[in-house]
Amino acid sequence: MRSFSSVPLTRVLRVSVVGIALATLVASCGEQQKQAGPPPTAVTVAQPVKRTVFDFDEYVGRFAAIDSVEVRARVSGYLDSVDFKDGQMVKQGDLLFTIDKRPFQNALEQARATLTQARSNLAFTEADFQRGQQLVQDKTITSQLFEQRSQAFRNAQAAVAGAEAAMKQAELDVEFTSLRAPINGRIGDRRVSPGNLVTGGASGNTTLLATIVSTDPIHFEFTFDEASYLRYERLAKQGQEDITSRNAGVEVALKLIDDKDYVHKGRMDFIDNVIDRLSGTIRGRAVLANPNGVFTPGMFARVRVPASSPYEALLVPDVAIGSEQVRKFVLVVDNTGTAQQKYVTLGQLVGDLRVIKEGIAAGDRVIVNGMAKVRAGQKVNAQEQQPAANAAPAPAAKTN
Repeated sequence: MRSFSSVPLTRVLRVSVVGIALATLVASCGEQQKQAGPPPTAVTVAQPVKRTVFDFDEYVGRFAAIDSVEVRARVSGYLDSVDFKDGQMVKQGDLLFTIDKRPFQNALEQARATLTQARSNLAFTEADFQRGQQLVQDKTITSQLFEQRSQAFRNAQAAVAGAEAAMKQAELDVEFTSLRAPINGRIGDRRVSPGNLVTGGASGNTTLLATIVSTDPIHFEFTFDEASYLRYERLAKQGQEDITSRNAGVEVALKLIDDKDYVHKGRMDFIDNVIDRLSGTIRGRAVLANPNGVFTPGMFARVRVPASSPYEALLVPDVAIGSEQVRKFVLVVDNTGTAQQKYVTLGQLVGDLRVIKEGIAAGDRVIVNGMAKVRAGQKVNAQEQQPAANAAPAPAAKTN
């Protein structure tokens, strides 16, 4: 083994120079990487979409039947049969209940017999009256006797009229033993079983047998506040949507609890004439077709009411909206590739797009993807994206 002292000095110097050069090269490369920094963040940008939209308000309400009837008997008696199935659809005139007819048929026969007797008596008194007219002229009978015959004839006429009325009432009572549906609609369940005594008549103590509600068309009732009512009135005076009109002209859209969008259409047909003093609200009503019976009285839904005339607006994807405490903003990319923050005033949500009323221009390049990774003033690598083609179209305002 040879010692270090035997290695030539020139070779040691050459090795040291090479080591120093390599160290210098590595250090310079690291310094260059440190100075270059990370690449710009990749984001997707798109220009705002121009579209015709209108403002709208949303309210919660309930469906209500246009017609609702409580089925009650007009005569008292024992219930003989129930002629429907609980919950079925019925048409006007369908047989629902039958009350025992026999007592009323007996009363009808008695009324007919009374009428026959009264008519027989009328025929006799009429003939007697006619004979008396000639006899009183011939001075065969006195005037007093003729007046008696005349009175008997008039009493017989009144008796016939009374007997005819009694027979008509007896016929009605027989007819009233068959309870028929007064309207088209869906009937509820029976409240009384056959064999029970049913109380009828015009008093308020009658027996409730069932209820029927109409289903097509159907009403939707909701309330809105006094401030909204005043706003609608002023819009109407400016020639815009007249929500407060009673002419069933303004179209509204409804969404059920399991709907994703407002897909059901109806028209306003009533606004109440007073504002409730306790709640400060006024009642509105829309009418909708319901051929399939999807809407049921008492069901909840949300209604969208137009609150302006159609206008041109700029829309951006709702995911592009950022929040800074109570203010909203979007990030746009300028000509130098730098993200800039713009505060905006938001409008309605139309599908996946949000109406921007103030704050951006039509030519702005709005960051629609990657916004969470970017801050204002940061350089970005912007990639253009086509406007959202499959966004939901804006609802159109329609009036008659």
